[in-house]
Amino acid sequence: MSQKTIYRHALSFGGRTWTLWGGADGLCRLSFQHDTEQTAKAWLDRYAPGSSVTDDKRPFEEWGAIRLLEDYFAGRRPDFRELPLDLRGTAFQREVWTALGDIPYGEVITYGELAGRIGRPGAMRAVGAANGRNPLPVFLPCHRVIGANGTLTGYAGGLRLKQELLELEGIAHVAAAGHERFAF
Repeated sequence: MSQKTIYRHALSFGGRTWTLWGGADGLCRLSFQHDTEQTAKAWLDRYAPGSSVTDDKRPFEEWGAIRLLEDYFAGRRPDFRELPLDLRGTAFQREVWTALGDIPYGEVITYGELAGRIGRPGAMRAVGAANGRNPLPVFLPCHRVIGANGTLTGYAGGLRLKQELLELEGIAHVAAAGHERFAF
């Protein structure tokens, strides 16, 4: 088996470091600055075993990922659906992550609504777990999913970041309550 390359490029938006990760088939991960080398290595070992990592921004420029993130953090409404994605997870996780891409900019839905959208209305907890493992936050906007009680609930980047992303999109009515998760 030949070794595959995973491309990586770090950027800064909103006072935070964001790292893009991609393979031959497209964008596969966006990590936050809290992501440690250990977390990155664990992800690589699980989803890209035997790959080498190369720092190179060219694939991300070619795919438009950098421009789209710049637009997003400038308060414009980019269409992330044009990006080539290389989703690495279970079939169920990929189903949930793909559905995240259909949540419109500036809107929120509940975990129950997301479960209903994928035809599994009783799978709210499983949808929440898949949402928490989303490898492409912002591009597949898991921050737009809130609890049934109208609170932020969990977010891998922390509740403060989730609230900031929602506020960037003009959503200021969601209460900051819940728990935080720190690893994808």
